[in-house]
Amino acid sequence: MELTETSALRTALAEGVSRWKPRVQEMAHQIHAFKEVSFEEVRSAEAVADLLAEGGFEVERGTGGLPTAFTATAGSGDLTVALCVEYDALPDIGHACGHNLIAGTSVGAALALQPFVDELGITLKAIGTPAEEHGGGKALLLECGAFDGVSLALMVHPVQDGVTYNPAGTSAQAVGRYRATFTGQAAHAAAAPHQGVNAADAAVLSQVAVGLLRQQIPGDHRIAMYVAEAGHVTNIIPERAVVEFECRAFTLKEYEALLERVRRCFEGAALATGTTLAIENTEPLYEPLIQDDALAVHWTEAMVVFGKDTSPSAGISGGSTDMGNISQVIPSLHPWLSIPGADVPIHSHSFAALADSPAAYAVMSEAAIALAWTVAAAATTPTERARLIKAAYRAQTVTQEGTS
Repeated sequence: MELTETSALRTALAEGVSRWKPRVQEMAHQIHAFKEVSFEEVRSAEAVADLLAEGGFEVERGTGGLPTAFTATAGSGDLTVALCVEYDALPDIGHACGHNLIAGTSVGAALALQPFVDELGITLKAIGTPAEEHGGGKALLLECGAFDGVSLALMVHPVQDGVTYNPAGTSAQAVGRYRATFTGQAAHAAAAPHQGVNAADAAVLSQVAVGLLRQQIPGDHRIAMYVAEAGHVTNIIPERAVVEFECRAFTLKEYEALLERVRRCFEGAALATGTTLAIENTEPLYEPLIQDDALAVHWTEAMVVFGKDTSPSAGISGGSTDMGNISQVIPSLHPWLSIPGADVPIHSHSFAALADSPAAYAVMSEAAIALAWTVAAAATTPTERARLIKAAYRAQTVTQEGTS
């Protein structure tokens, strides 16, 4: 079936999303119920991969050596499109970031696009990317080559009600996560406290120092921390304390400067208490998010059809994503999906409940249509298609090295 007119193509894609809607919503509901955390999304990844296989995709499981990653492929065109699928939950509070909706949006768009990959001249990949909340699954997949040859990457993220659907100018912060370990000397807390070196005191001092530092940093920087270990009983001076912390900023330069200032807070606490300090990173660095302007225009035009607010955005004031790593090297789109009635913060029990609501699934289907329309528009706009093919990640470098 050849579709040359934009209106006919849009209609066909919308019908495809509608046809698969019951199955996709069932899958999203299952993911919400599984509540599987980073790198443990066994049933969630299986549910997504099985549905894509049913929809005509060739599925490779365990992409990049990650058991809960996969790559589902359809078509063989010279423009390679990646739809990123997330499905990990948060510890304790489940899908309070709505990753079940991210999965449903990307899968709905992929299933609708699959019958038209040849007409559009695309290689369509739905890439299962585990561990977005903690672990940087996309960063790991990028490093191992899972995104090689990809020309554009897209996904949609749910947020609270009232956020504009215009992603132009929005971003997300770089974030690095670390573990600081103080080591002191154990001693009896009553008989010989003077012979101890209290690692828990170092943890307290580091928290106080960081708390005071917050007054002196830019308003869009973030520092968060918690004490993971600081003793076990009252009659032993704690010889070991562990503090988990993270730093966020909208540019890598600002992030690195912030990290250095925070590091000095920990070093000062160690010096003051006589403990030794070791700081190690616990996850890959999440880089700032870059929205592709041309893709943003296509998305915004699609959301106008659904009567959504597409006014210019004031920007996202907080949050990070490993989609930022992808966007640094591949033209990317990561718009925000506003759940009607969601006047509660993300990463809360209330938002987790709303992510499994009829209202959320309704906008998920609309977003799937808009995502499919965005891909089709990019593929059928000659100048944009040429730009994106030229931008294919690593493809040119590999070709040049092979012919030099």
